[in-house]
Amino acid sequence: MVVNNLKKTRERLLMSKSELARKAGVSVLTIDRIEKGGKSRMETKRKILLALGLSIEEKTKVFPSDED
Repeated sequence: MVVNNLKKTRERLLMSKSELARKAGVSVLTIDRIEKGGKSRMETKRKILLALGLSIEEKTKVFPSDED
């Protein structure tokens, strides 16, 4: 299980899972899995960060336990 702040960040931006998934170009199931602590590829994390309006350098705001 991977600890992340994706759900908190998404909700703070008043964004639904489907809206984030559409903007990031991933499935709603992928967003749901990551919010529940599932693993994801770095490319998927990059897409999500950009869809949230964050830069790659800000990844620790959403994915604090990343060792990548």
